[in-house]
Amino acid sequence: MKTSKHILPIIIISQFCCTSLWFAGNGIITDLIDNFNLNDDALGHLTSAVQFGFISGTLFFALFTIADRFAPAKVFCFSALLGATFNLGLVLESQTLSTLLVLRFLTGFFLAGIYPVGMKIATDYFNKGLGKSLGYLVGALVLGTALPHLLKDILENFSWKSVLFFTSSLAAIGGLLMVLFVPDGPYRKAGKKLDLSICFSVFKNKNFRKAAFGYFGHMWELYTFWAFVPVLLKIYSDTHTAVSFNIPLLSFLIIAVGSISCIIGGYLAEKIGSKQVALSCLLLSGICCVLFPLAVLQGSQILYVLFLIFWGMVVIADSPQFSTLVAQNATPSQKGTALTIVNSIGFAITIVSIQILSYIFLSVNNNWIFTILAIGPILGLLSLKRK
Repeated sequence: MKTSKHILPIIIISQFCCTSLWFAGNGIITDLIDNFNLNDDALGHLTSAVQFGFISGTLFFALFTIADRFAPAKVFCFSALLGATFNLGLVLESQTLSTLLVLRFLTGFFLAGIYPVGMKIATDYFNKGLGKSLGYLVGALVLGTALPHLLKDILENFSWKSVLFFTSSLAAIGGLLMVLFVPDGPYRKAGKKLDLSICFSVFKNKNFRKAAFGYFGHMWELYTFWAFVPVLLKIYSDTHTAVSFNIPLLSFLIIAVGSISCIIGGYLAEKIGSKQVALSCLLLSGICCVLFPLAVLQGSQILYVLFLIFWGMVVIADSPQFSTLVAQNATPSQKGTALTIVNSIGFAITIVSIQILSYIFLSVNNNWIFTILAIGPILGLLSLKRK
């Protein structure tokens, strides 16, 4: 069955544009702290608010099987426009931590209609080569996630609000592109009715469970690493006082490089299989978690940045392959809900990880605390290797 050549590029561009909403608050976190008199722990709270909103949104979308019962492109566009609106709400004056948390929560809620629904649209179009297609798609997510850090650097001479105007505009464009140019895919199997039991019944499949639990281990590490990238750079410059990093630019590079590894991983998956790619990347990222305290102590800032870039590559490259394994082991008419509920649980885990690490980091002045991130890769590896 032939697919129009423009479909995948449109999905990728739309995903990139819309996921720029994700770390828009992180990219301007210092400005939010200064302008609204927030405490230093605001980074963890605002990041977790987006994640909690995403979890709530994915639960809502999954319980009501929205991505399976309604045209996915319309769901994507509707979510993108509302997410852009709430993201832009950060520019309003006289904000408090509470109002900022609500706005970030609502942005995260509607990201639930963007990221997993975008993957659902891809699975509706691509049966063979799904791992490669999702590699491009998650690569777009990575670039979108990293973009606010780059915008912060580029727009340094402008108001911090320009980052929010830019990301919200991109999200609106991405949503409109999807609904205008991506009709329902040839492999779409629409759900006929509301079935709340799907969220539980999908886990009866053993291979689905293994893929899902591997993904959960991966998520323990991923977003906490992304959230703390600027902190990891600052730790090194504080330890080696002669070093001065351009933190926004390097943060963008360390996160964005993961888009390349996602694409490479997609091509490798066609040769050695999605499971093998996921296992390899999970192992390598777990090793990075353990080696981080030693990397801080060595004296070469170039080696340190290269270490973080490598970590940024392997920490995300397994994500599209886990999504491929989840989609391949779900009933076709339930793929949208299956992807959404797995995303929901995975992002719930990120909140726990971010909050635990934030609390310990502010309480204990010891770089070894970052080895806590290795818990996820270890448990994920055990799940995938279980017979």
